[in-house]
Amino acid sequence: MTKIPMQPADSAPVTYNPNQDTHTKTNILGMSQQQLGEYFKQIGEKPFRATQVMKWIYQHGVTDFEQMTNLSKALREKLSAQACVEAPEVVHKEFSEDGTRKWVFKVAGGSLVETVLIPADDSKVNGRKTLCISSQVGCALDCSFCSTGKQGFERDLTPAEIIGQLWVANASYMEGVDSSEWQNNVTNVVMMGMGEPLLNYKPVVSAMSLMLSDHAYGLSKRRVTLSTSGVVPRMYDLYKDIDVALAISLHAPNDELRNELVPINKKYPLSELIAAAKAYVHDNNPRHKKHVTIEYVMLAGVNDSDEHAHQLVQLLEGLPSKINLIPFNPFPHAPYDRSSNNRIHAFSNILNNAGFVCTIRQTRGDDIDAACGQLVGQVADRTRRSAKWQQSIKSRQAEQEAN
Repeated sequence: MTKIPMQPADSAPVTYNPNQDTHTKTNILGMSQQQLGEYFKQIGEKPFRATQVMKWIYQHGVTDFEQMTNLSKALREKLSAQACVEAPEVVHKEFSEDGTRKWVFKVAGGSLVETVLIPADDSKVNGRKTLCISSQVGCALDCSFCSTGKQGFERDLTPAEIIGQLWVANASYMEGVDSSEWQNNVTNVVMMGMGEPLLNYKPVVSAMSLMLSDHAYGLSKRRVTLSTSGVVPRMYDLYKDIDVALAISLHAPNDELRNELVPINKKYPLSELIAAAKAYVHDNNPRHKKHVTIEYVMLAGVNDSDEHAHQLVQLLEGLPSKINLIPFNPFPHAPYDRSSNNRIHAFSNILNNAGFVCTIRQTRGDDIDAACGQLVGQVADRTRRSAKWQQSIKSRQAEQEAN
């Protein structure tokens, strides 16, 4: 499969052609401060212009260079002719009754990805608003309980396509508001949407750096979370390259069960995963005091017994962590059922009694298919994995009927 080229890493040059066609403008959305400074040098401008433009884009929501009033008229005209600020195209959006918002974006090549914003309490204007961002078109990991994985993997997203999701979500609260009064309403970002973030490493780190940058979104490092299913080598890279919160999609307390639920475990078993998580928490930088969030989807009769809870306690010994239990969100033909509320609370009690902070995720956005594990919606199945999976379901049903 041919991949669409990603934007260059920070060390790569950004080329500028003064005679380029206006239809091939350089999209500066998603460029790091270093990249943007290099771009300005190449068009004969001072690199400090990068911070000015970044503030206009991310802190004031301005995409029209003519409105960037602290730039000279000549520079504004040059940028208008040669550059653009272009987020992915929104082809569909839904706002839930509980305040959850979902967007479907069309990215280069015609692929579709989804993004979800979940408010802690929509009645509070300044309450916590968490945006779940996608990093890939589809996902290669094929976790058995996740509908997104049934779409297969198509390609990685670029930094512009990743940070553009945050730009659009913020803009949705600022319609009709003057740029001087623009506020960034998204308070938290989680890289938990479509795809495995650590399999699209450089673009994801680049986009998260903009989320943390004081010249862009200025989010606290504890308010930007990357969730991984366990790409162990990249976990070691991550704590060297950027300081953000880490979440692990665990879902099973032993290798045998996790091999079934999260197939990447066959390559990086739990012993290696937990060792990498401990290294992330206990790195040598005294300022990096943190814990790991353990995500654990509750599947009735599969991973929700008292024995599983005790195994989880033993597995996480010595790892500063809090545990987030996620009621399973069913999708058509899913081979699992959601654990009962009584079972989830009994499981939680064992963890709490062992000294862990354990929370039960409140399901939001069910009415717009925006809940955890449901990010698939209108996404086109170009890999045919979903079609094959549906056929296997039909074959199994036919077999059962015949017997």
